[in-house]
Amino acid sequence: MSTSEKAPASTTPPSPPADKIKAKKRPGDIAFSGTALGAGIIILLVLAATAVFLIGQSIPAITEDPEENPILHGQSFWSYVGPFIFGTLWSSLLALVIATPIAIGIALFISHYAPRRLAAVLGYVIDLLAAVPSVVFGLWGALFFSSFLQPFYVWLNSVAGDIPVLNLFFAGPVSPVGRTILTAALVLAVMILPIMTAICREVFLQTPKLHEEAALALGATRWEMIRMSVLPFARGGMVSGAMLGLGRALGETMAVTMVLSGSPIILLQLLQSGNPLTIPANIALSFPEAYGTGVNALIATGLILFIVTFIVNAAARWIVNRRSEFSGAN
Repeated sequence: MSTSEKAPASTTPPSPPADKIKAKKRPGDIAFSGTALGAGIIILLVLAATAVFLIGQSIPAITEDPEENPILHGQSFWSYVGPFIFGTLWSSLLALVIATPIAIGIALFISHYAPRRLAAVLGYVIDLLAAVPSVVFGLWGALFFSSFLQPFYVWLNSVAGDIPVLNLFFAGPVSPVGRTILTAALVLAVMILPIMTAICREVFLQTPKLHEEAALALGATRWEMIRMSVLPFARGGMVSGAMLGLGRALGETMAVTMVLSGSPIILLQLLQSGNPLTIPANIALSFPEAYGTGVNALIATGLILFIVTFIVNAAARWIVNRRSEFSGAN
């Protein structure tokens, strides 16, 4: 055989891969994974049981004759619940608009401006607000905050009441006691500040240090560094924090009930005595006197609130998952 001829290729089959080594499961690992799995299953079961209960109890109120329902007073269920849906969304959106810039500002101050000791104290105080019961906020809003704001409402009405577009919100006679939808929204804004601030603070602190140092090394000021590096990185976290705060505001009951003297109306004015009522407040006020199918009507309104809150929290979870590679969320 000449040297120019090549040797035939080897036809030896590749050796099979070695068996994967399975990690030994310790009793602690088995107990922990089982407990976590059980907790997740329990949450799903509770959520499903709540949904089944609400749907089952709501069907009579939606399908029966409104004339026979002591709560509906002859009107259809959707006509009855419509003003309460508006009041719930209106007060919660107002609270969100007020609280979002404040929460972002506090979180930025704690994470990038305040000295370390002051930041720790402020973070503790903000977190402590979450432990205050809602009835305390309701008492504060009804007995002190509303009367404190009433002179400001009079001034705001005199300044903005005649300006186009603004008169849609600030025109009309001002409430003499200050217990308006705007007061309720301000109380809600204080109540949702802790969760929004905590989420924004944690997201701001997770900004890669290399991005911040690179911006500063190129001559950016601290605010320019925050605007170019921190805020774009934390956009998903800020939006999810705002959505979670909105979900908290939608379900608030006692604070709104104690501050707001509302009625089933649709009204955009923020300073008048007549104010739209929220679904949780209406349930709290009407349930003691409800009977028969009237209870079913109130439970049906609770089902509407359950669906709205579920959608808001699901949207927040989707936003967090979408930005998980940046925010560290799972």
